[in-house]
Amino acid sequence: MRSYIIIILIALFSCSTDSESISCVFSPTLTTQSADDITESSATVMGVIAGESEACDIAPGAQQGFVYATHPSPTIDDFSVSVYGTDISAALNNLAAETTYYVRTFISNSLGEWYGNDISFTTLSAAPQVNYGISQHNITFQGVDRNYISYIPESYDPQNPSPILFVFHGFGGQNILTMNNTKFNQIADSNNFIVIYPQGTLFGIAPHWNVGGWTSGSTVDDVAFVDHLLTDLSSEYNINLDRVYATGMSNGGFFSFLLACQLSDKFAAIASVTGSMTTDTFQNCNPSREVPILQIHGTNDVVVPYAGIQSWNTPINDVLSYWVNNNQCSTTPNVILLDDVDPNNGITVEDITYNNGVNQSVVKHLKVYGGGHEWYQNDDLDASEAVWTFFSNYDLNGPIN
Repeated sequence: MRSYIIIILIALFSCSTDSESISCVFSPTLTTQSADDITESSATVMGVIAGESEACDIAPGAQQGFVYATHPSPTIDDFSVSVYGTDISAALNNLAAETTYYVRTFISNSLGEWYGNDISFTTLSAAPQVNYGISQHNITFQGVDRNYISYIPESYDPQNPSPILFVFHGFGGQNILTMNNTKFNQIADSNNFIVIYPQGTLFGIAPHWNVGGWTSGSTVDDVAFVDHLLTDLSSEYNINLDRVYATGMSNGGFFSFLLACQLSDKFAAIASVTGSMTTDTFQNCNPSREVPILQIHGTNDVVVPYAGIQSWNTPINDVLSYWVNNNQCSTTPNVILLDDVDPNNGITVEDITYNNGVNQSVVKHLKVYGGGHEWYQNDDLDASEAVWTFFSNYDLNGPIN
């Protein structure tokens, strides 16, 4: 009997030893794949987690997902987000702008911690705070103190490129008065574009734009100033550089023509109201491309006469002919007499358009019979509406579809 008991005990101990010799095998595969949809404060990360186990008794409470930090090889002691499944993704939020983050997949359970490969990404720069509405700005350019007014409509979205319009006052003028008189801000509200009203420097006792001719004593490089201003504004706002426009009254119109001559690669179109081209501008104009032109001028303008004055302003017909030739438009215009809505205001308006230029460019002239030296805002002609309607048809590449 004793021998039987010994044999049974030996058998029991043998079975117990064989069972304990089978060890737990846990071999997860973790891959961190990519980071997408990166903004200044968030990103979406993706990965794969596959776990295989044999003879393992894993206690409840296991975690898996992503860990991330601003240093390589993050762990669960850093930031983590739990995601379950095999093909996983997660949004990482509340990140710092312009910061590099390191991410990897992970599993943590009662047996230990496992991590996948590192990936990294850098968040975008924080969007600058937008000062909507009217703002005054002071800058120094080429050693001269300059200033301008900006108007940013509420419809401006930093995520979408916006057109920009430069509006130049006349000789002796002020940008704030030009802003108030032209009312481009209201048009910008409806059409979502930025408006800039630069201020000219003193020429004697009067603010001016250096256009040669009767301003030839000026030493200010206003073309370079506007070019510099456009560059600065493009770094601050999301500007559609295919849609940069210039307009102005009188001296501001002269200057708009000068910009068409010297910065035709940047200004998509220009409009002059009661302005012209000085002899210097006319003789030295050398645009690199066709430029859509709108000229609004009154036949009774005594400040910038329609027929021109030598050494003062080029005749309006000669200005039109220059741009018709430059743009290679048809020399025979389409002429339409606009409705005389108010027969008592002493003016009528003729729309004279030279079509079929290079890249479908045009030269348009609103000839105001009986009109004087003014920014027209009456029932027959709203110069601001006419200017923006004209600009809205063109960008640097040609007609806007």
